[in-house]
Amino acid sequence: MADDNGLGKGLIVGFLTGSIVGSIVALLYAPKSGKELRGDIKDKSDEFFKETEEYLEQAKDKADKLINDGKKKSEKMITEAKEKVNTLLEEAEGILENAKKKAGSYVEEGKVKVEQKGEKLKTAIKAGLDTYKAEKDDSQEA
Repeated sequence: MADDNGLGKGLIVGFLTGSIVGSIVALLYAPKSGKELRGDIKDKSDEFFKETEEYLEQAKDKADKLINDGKKKSEKMITEAKEKVNTLLEEAEGILENAKKKAGSYVEEGKVKVEQKGEKLKTAIKAGLDTYKAEKDDSQEA
C-alpha cells in the first residue's frame, strides 16, 4: 500500500509539473504581448492551483473514507473475536462443570467401594481372630 501511495504521489507531481511546463512553453511561444502573457501565466497558475487543491481535497476524502472503513472493519473483527471468546469460555465452563460432576460421582463410588471392602476386611479379620482365639483355647484345654 505504501508503494501505491508513492506511485500515486509521483504520478501527481509528474502530471502537475508536465502541465505547468507545457503551459509555460505554450504561452511563451504564443504571439502575445508581455502584459497579456503575464496575465495568461497568472490565470493558468491560478487554474493549476485550483485543480491541485481539488485533487488534494479528493485525496483527503478518499483517505478519510479508507480510514473509517478500516476502523469499522477492525471494530467488527474485535466484536466477532469477543463473541468467539465468550462462546469458548462458556463451552470450557460447561466441560469443567461436567468434569467436576463426573469426578464427584467417581469419588462417591470410590468411597462406597472402599467402605464395602473395609467392611469385608473387618469381617475377615474378626473371623480370623475368632478362629485364632478358638484354636488357642482348644490347644490350652488339651
